[in-house]
Amino acid sequence: MISTPQATAATVPILDASNLSKRVPGPEGELTLLQHIAMTVLPGESVAITGPSGSGKSTLLGILAGLDVPSSGTVSLDGASFSALNEDARAVRRGELCAFVFQSFHLVSDLNVLENVMLPLEIRGTRDAARIARQWLERVGLAHRLKHFPTTLSGGEQQRVALARAFAVAPRLLFADEPTGSLDHANGQRVIDLLFAMNQEAGTALVLVTHDDQLAARCGRHLRLDDGRLNDQ
Repeated sequence: MISTPQATAATVPILDASNLSKRVPGPEGELTLLQHIAMTVLPGESVAITGPSGSGKSTLLGILAGLDVPSSGTVSLDGASFSALNEDARAVRRGELCAFVFQSFHLVSDLNVLENVMLPLEIRGTRDAARIARQWLERVGLAHRLKHFPTTLSGGEQQRVALARAFAVAPRLLFADEPTGSLDHANGQRVIDLLFAMNQEAGTALVLVTHDDQLAARCGRHLRLDDGRLNDQ
């Protein structure tokens, strides 16, 4: 049986962003990409962020995930300061609590399917990494593809490997950035059905960035980013 993360008191947000702004230099002066963003994600909650192209969705996701830092404001992860940490400390904290599913899969081309899913487990020093990886690959319907390399898989299969890799580390919080953006409709639907089913089984909080309002509607909350500001839908 696949292990799941332990439940956490819902009164403690897994993610809390307060008064976030992001400004960058531009050819005609400073550009404001995000302004006065505030959002809270509780354990087990699913939140979608939509917005037009260029609205700053990926910028916001990067700041929430600690891949970038805000110009002002704060991000807390599981009740502890996150955005104020240095880059190395953020990476450690992110690795303890979070996982990612990206549009472009980010599989390691010279590792086979099983090795790709094992990789983050081995980095953590997890015992039985191979057994856990096999369980999750079976869950996404790829037990027959363990020794195959990413280049021999379809896009849908590669994204299913990425899902297995993300859930294998039992994250408390999953970030998904346009997870179906590179897939046709049929493969995209299968990946999304798996994502939501596995997320519910694992009790993982989910922050999903997408341009698809129908996909966003499957989340518990839907936020929209317009002109650098975040609003409830």
